[in-house]
Amino acid sequence: MTTPDDVERMVLNTAPKRSWRRRIRSLTTKQAIWTLSVALSLSALAGMVELVVNARNLRADVQTQIDRSIALVEGTAAEAAFQLNPELAERVVNGLFATGIWRHVELKDDFGRSMAKQSRTDQAFRGPLLNRLFADIKQRDQILLYQISRQGDQERVGTLSMTLALDVVAREFIANTRLIFAVGAVKALAISLLLVWVFSWLITQPLLRVYDALQQVNPKHPGQWPKPELLHHENDELGRLVDGLDDVLQAFQKGLDQRDQLRHISTVDGLTGIANRRQFDAVFAKEWTLAKANGQPLAIIFMDIDQFKPYNDHYGHIEGDDCLRQVAAALANAMVRQSDFVARYGGEEFVCVLSNTSLTEALSVAERIQNTIAELKIPHIQADEQAFITLSMGVAARVPGPHDSTAEALLGEADEQLYRAKSQGRNRICSAESKDSHR
Repeated sequence: MTTPDDVERMVLNTAPKRSWRRRIRSLTTKQAIWTLSVALSLSALAGMVELVVNARNLRADVQTQIDRSIALVEGTAAEAAFQLNPELAERVVNGLFATGIWRHVELKDDFGRSMAKQSRTDQAFRGPLLNRLFADIKQRDQILLYQISRQGDQERVGTLSMTLALDVVAREFIANTRLIFAVGAVKALAISLLLVWVFSWLITQPLLRVYDALQQVNPKHPGQWPKPELLHHENDELGRLVDGLDDVLQAFQKGLDQRDQLRHISTVDGLTGIANRRQFDAVFAKEWTLAKANGQPLAIIFMDIDQFKPYNDHYGHIEGDDCLRQVAAALANAMVRQSDFVARYGGEEFVCVLSNTSLTEALSVAERIQNTIAELKIPHIQADEQAFITLSMGVAARVPGPHDSTAEALLGEADEQLYRAKSQGRNRICSAESKDSHR
């Protein structure tokens, strides 16, 4: 074992070549070199494995983001293509392009004519690795289908073409690569020091404190971990290790927050702030199953803003959007029970799901909604009879029987009653048990 005196003599030795050989042959140096070599090798191997996993995860994340983006706008894009509405097509394209993951977005009608498009003018990314990794998903041509009639099948009405911006993905991949190798290097150095100074009180106790802190990490809130304060280690490897772990945990927390935000976006209507069609389908299916299991009635109220297209044409889309927001807020306020649920079904249509509610009780809720909308007094000079915005409503309720496999019949009944209310003059509430609709 090399002693401090030996080290001093090696430093002062006038024969550099001999001094260097003695240092290489010392057990401490050999141990440090081998430890560092093994640690770096393992770290590099682990880094390569993490890079492969990171590349796969990045591809999966990009694929998920693409699918979610398309799912959010597919219905609107199909409607724009079917109606040949360039303004709506422009909003769809701009919304997709604003996500930042696309290099080119274009909406075409069924004849291949471009209705709206957005493209970046800078030079496309040409990295061979990412081009190969995303070769099968960097170009997406989504066929748009639209159900022209209620009983008919969906028909093709256009195409939504998108090209992935690989430079955006590349930046994230490079950033993750740097983080992986940086954390790997810090770990390798920390492992080397630990093995060399394994019995040193300067290393063991702080590492145990870090370990205890990591044991207390809540997987749901990793960013709130009890970061240990290590005295005398603020600027050394252990301090940097803790800072690196904190950076990683904060990054995990940010990822969880972004996931929750995306989940919120996927279930909430972006214009009105209430539940969207996707969340309605999930809630309705769940409530139907509970009602069937418990033998309780389930009620549906289908609502449609009367003559909303003339309102939109006369007052403009901005006022039309504001009208939808006011109606949605009024509907949400009219839901007095915690279990009552309201969603925007699409366009100017809204729907309520009322668990454990009979038809008579559902009609009372519909009347309360009608009075709430009347109190808004939103001017509508294009209406046939009323000078204000009104709703037509179809109400249906039933106790699911043992042979009722799906809830589509109940939904269809409410939709049928809504059609009857509109055909009888609008601003009415109709149900299967009411011979005449009432205002």
